[in-house]
Amino acid sequence: MTQQAGIWNVANVLTMIRIVLVPVFVGCLLAGGTAWRLAALATFCVASLTDLLDGRLARSRGLVTDFGKIADPVADKALTGAALICLSALGELPWWVTGVIMFREIGVTALRFWVIRRGVIAASRGGKVKTLLQVIAICLYVLPATLSPPAIVRELFMAAAVVVTVVTGVDYVLQAMRLHRSEPAAAGEGSGLGEG
Repeated sequence: MTQQAGIWNVANVLTMIRIVLVPVFVGCLLAGGTAWRLAALATFCVASLTDLLDGRLARSRGLVTDFGKIADPVADKALTGAALICLSALGELPWWVTGVIMFREIGVTALRFWVIRRGVIAASRGGKVKTLLQVIAICLYVLPATLSPPAIVRELFMAAAVVVTVVTGVDYVLQAMRLHRSEPAAAGEGSGLGEG
C-alpha cells in the first residue's frame, strides 16, 4: 500500500499560488493602463504555468492528494473565470462567450465529482488543446491596445477556444455517463480529477 502524500508538497503549493494570483490578476486588469495590463498578462501567464506544472509534478512524483484533487480544478476555473468575467465586464468580450465557457467548465468539474467513486474522466488530447486555446485567447485579449494584434486574430482564437470547449464538453458528458453506469473503481484506483 502506497503512502498518501502530505498536503504540503510542491504540487499543492503551486496550486495555492495560482489561487492567490487570481485576485492579483483581477486587480491589475481592472486598474487599466498599459503598465497594469502588462502586469495582468504576466500574472496570468505565471498562474497558467503553475497549472501546467502542478498536475505533472503530482503524477510523476506521486504527490496526488485529496486536497489537490479538489483545489486544482477549482483554481483552474477561478483563473479562467476571473479573466473571462473581467473582460466581459470591461466590454471587451461578449457575455455569451463567458457564459458558454464557464457553463462547460463548471459542468465538467461537477461531472468529475459525480463519477469519482467509479473512476476518473481522463484528460483528453482535446481537453489539453482547449486549455491551450483558452490561455492564448485570453492573453491576446489582456494585451494592452497598443500591443494587441488585429481584433480578427484574437476573435479567431477565442472562437476556436469556444468550439473546442463545447465539443470536449460533450465528450466528457458521454464519458461521465459511461462511468456512472460502470462498477465503482477499487480503492486507490484512478487518482486525481484530471484536466481539461
